[in-house]
Amino acid sequence: MKFKIIFILFTAVSFHCTLKAQEKESLSFSSYLNQVREKNLSYTAQKYNVNMADAAILTAGIFPDPQIEMETSDNGVSKKMGYTIGTSLSWTLELGKKRKARIGVAKQQAEYTQLQLQDFLRNLIADASLSYIEALKTKSLAEVQRDSYLSMDRLAKSDSIRYRLGAISLVTSKQSRLEASSLLNDLYVAESSSRQAFSALSIFLGTDPEESDISGDFKAFNRDFSFEDLIIQAVNHRTDLLASKQNIHTAASLVQLEKAKRVIDLGLSAGAEHNTWATNEIAPSPAVNAVKLGASIPLKFSNRRNADLKIAEIGRMQAETEYKQIENSVRTEVTQAYQQYEATQKQLKQFDNGMLSEAKSILEGISYSYQRGESSILEVLNAQRTYNDIRQRYIEVLADNAVALVELERKTGMWDIDF
Repeated sequence: MKFKIIFILFTAVSFHCTLKAQEKESLSFSSYLNQVREKNLSYTAQKYNVNMADAAILTAGIFPDPQIEMETSDNGVSKKMGYTIGTSLSWTLELGKKRKARIGVAKQQAEYTQLQLQDFLRNLIADASLSYIEALKTKSLAEVQRDSYLSMDRLAKSDSIRYRLGAISLVTSKQSRLEASSLLNDLYVAESSSRQAFSALSIFLGTDPEESDISGDFKAFNRDFSFEDLIIQAVNHRTDLLASKQNIHTAASLVQLEKAKRVIDLGLSAGAEHNTWATNEIAPSPAVNAVKLGASIPLKFSNRRNADLKIAEIGRMQAETEYKQIENSVRTEVTQAYQQYEATQKQLKQFDNGMLSEAKSILEGISYSYQRGESSILEVLNAQRTYNDIRQRYIEVLADNAVALVELERKTGMWDIDF
């Protein structure tokens, strides 16, 4: 009795641990993308650009540092005219709102960097999704190959029994066994491809996936879109286009900064001097103190050459031209991605109209006839290959449709894929 209780407890614990392991082994699509956002090393590195851009705003707001100067002199080495000790403080007063212009440029560049980070994430999520789709496709193809092998293996075992009973010839029995062995080799290749595709997910996760399996349904990659709405969405929300527009503002702020730099700054200074007592017999003098105030105005002959301002203005015009080019490219990319998605949707409808079920029913019918001796082994093998090809093609079309949807949403600048 005690042994039975221990056995039951051991079985329960083992079953519980097995369930826990199964739960850990599943890496869903949404969990995978969340880990990509949190752990991807390239994305983490890109975030530092935003931090540096924010720090540049603080740097741009720094006022010019003051300068302190100290000096001493001997008014007459052999004349006993005393010594002079002086100190002064000088500071450059920036005119033309240079500091405000620098801060404006830094803020515009920080906004541009933030949009670049968002665009990097847009492409990262899309690329990571394509890698997940590839892993899911190879896993599904391996399952098809496994089902095909198991089916043929059962047939080969049945034929071995039928041969011993004298129902079929030795050649027929060997043919089914040979086909099962060939399918087993194909299964090894498919499983290897599946493992490699799963390992490739570590590129986006920044580490090897802790889970040993993925889960998902290709049928979740189905959406209904309005082409006009997609164009509007892309023009208004695609981050690379927004970054290009922001680049125009940055270039315009650089023009303002160059204009501000042409304004002459004012140098201000204040100081004090102390002259010690002069003991010269001819011209003795008492100790005196002096206060000095001064201003300096630079002669900016360089303003006659406005190359930097011209470069900034050309940069602004270049940014505007680049924006128009990117906008045209966005429209073209969305159009092409939409057409590709529509094409894969049409292909899926062919399978949904009964192509897959019809191939399966044909295989079952021929297999039944073969068991009754009314069909040959070659007919069974041809029906099996046809059914496998259609199943594999169906999975490939499902994967192509998922890829087309990811690319369409990437080009549109939207993301609502989750399963």
